[in-house]
Amino acid sequence: MLKAPKAIPPCPTMIKKIPLSELKPGMYIHDLNVGWMDHPFLRNQFPVNTEEELTRIRATGVREVYIDTELGLDVGNHAPTAAEVQAGIEAEILQAASAPAPVLQVSFAEEVQRASRIHKQAHSVVKSVLQDVRLGRAVQLDAVEEVVEAITESVLRNAGALVGLSAIKDKDEYTFLHSVSVCTLMVTFAKNLGFSPDMIRLAGVGGLLHDTGKMKVPNEILNKPGRLTDEEFAIMRSHPEEGWKILKDIPDIDDITLDIALHHHERMDGSGYPHKLPGVAISKMAQMAAVVDVYDAITSDRCYHKGMPAPEGLRKLWEWSNFHFNPALVQAFMRCVGIYPVGSLVKLESGRLAVVIQQNEGTLLQPLVKAIFSTKSNSYITPVEIDLARPMGRGGADRITGHEDPAQWRIDVQRFMF
Repeated sequence: MLKAPKAIPPCPTMIKKIPLSELKPGMYIHDLNVGWMDHPFLRNQFPVNTEEELTRIRATGVREVYIDTELGLDVGNHAPTAAEVQAGIEAEILQAASAPAPVLQVSFAEEVQRASRIHKQAHSVVKSVLQDVRLGRAVQLDAVEEVVEAITESVLRNAGALVGLSAIKDKDEYTFLHSVSVCTLMVTFAKNLGFSPDMIRLAGVGGLLHDTGKMKVPNEILNKPGRLTDEEFAIMRSHPEEGWKILKDIPDIDDITLDIALHHHERMDGSGYPHKLPGVAISKMAQMAAVVDVYDAITSDRCYHKGMPAPEGLRKLWEWSNFHFNPALVQAFMRCVGIYPVGSLVKLESGRLAVVIQQNEGTLLQPLVKAIFSTKSNSYITPVEIDLARPMGRGGADRITGHEDPAQWRIDVQRFMF
């Protein structure tokens, strides 16, 4: 029987969250508390040695950081520990989870094969479109709209199938697969917000083309495994404007698509780029794209960035919505993908680990899961589907106590989903 190591224990109480105004040389940053595209540093963890380093950190728009008081100076007893912050976020999320889950037309199992074909088609289209851009050719908008229509139809049947597939990314194909994911999530988001069919389509087109400008960023910068220089970071941050310049010349391109491409890195507190727009000046569609783009980026593996589990990514969005994102939209996004998105590894009260395979209509806290591993025997078990919304004796009688990182347990969740 296959074995897996025990999970890493939770974060220590010596990790504290402080406002940036209290950060000073001698402290050790445990987490910059922003997405990887929002700072130019090679790592999220490093000592602060000089005022010059503080100035660079302030320039990123960071508002709060986590410090490790075992490796650097402390700040006093008033600062909450990471454990306290996480407990507060979890309580807020559970309170927000009272809203019903989306209604499904077909089951995950019924939709997943169709969704797989659509995902491959979308990957091919995006790769062709973006490579055309790199070669200076015109964007074929008809091909983009055709694949967005197919994605929309799949999402309307069962969003979890395509969303689950979109979480699977080859590091070498990240730029293309990220665009497919953002498109899928934007369509799902817009649909759950009650947008009209035409607006859902535009959300999808905008998502598929949002990173067009990255084709103007040299590959050695786009995929650099090391620390970006200030000059390289500036080039990376030029991609929204470069994308807008390319897309604006396409006949019949919609203003919404242009807006998403140009403003998906703007932030509600005005710390984003390229224009440092305040929240009131950022369109709702661009605010949605900002949420979706960061969620997919922080939950994806890159050559220089280890993706976090989807539930953890959602909790980071919730935390960052204090400054960077529209809190109402973050809450709405969580409702449409679930508190524990499809593909998440969760721990059950029984001690089993299970993969989320479908959201349940009417509840975000009781999805359909597939139990695959026993933490008590530290071994795999015969997979069994459990509908957590059902009462005792009807396939239920268990509940989620938290989420787990598949990498720490060396579990390939995809093996049990598809």
